Amino acid sequence: MSESLARLNSLPFDEARAELLKCCGSARWAERVAARRPYASAEELEETADRVWLELSADDWLEAFRAHPKIGERKAAAEVSAEARGWSEREQAGASGASDATRAALAEGNRVYEERFGFIFIVCATGKTAGEMLSILEARAGHDRETELRVAAEEQRKITRLRLRKLLSV
Repeated sequence: MSESLARLNSLPFDEARAELLKCCGSARWAERVAARRPYASAEELEETADRVWLELSADDWLEAFRAHPKIGERKAAAEVSAEARGWSEREQAGASGASDATRAALAEGNRVYEERFGFIFIVCATGKTAGEMLSILEARAGHDRETELRVAAEEQRKITRLRLRKLLSV
């Protein structure tokens, strides 16, 4: 077991919950994952995190989405920690070098998407260029709300896994 996992396992509940909230903005998710400690391995933590995520309600998913800035922006709708904000910026680094036209298209796409679905566009942006994210946004815009909510929830699950790995590597 890594030192960082041992540390997470040994934290008081509220502190563990706060650490987990950096990875996923759903309070219920963070509470349930914290409550199931101790974890014997990072893999066990990730599997539990996935299982808990899939058991949550759509409202819990939407709460997590609000902890993310829109693609190409810096500020999330919900208040997040400095560490989570930094992770978002690095995850979206592909959008920072985009042309003005691509940035404008992303901003407009984000607006239309949020108007259509009632939540922000969520994509696991790590390693993706702004153009790739724009193409994904455009492709997903044709979904019905229920389908898109499930697709966005899967993207959030991927983001959470990446962030759990970051949390454990600190």
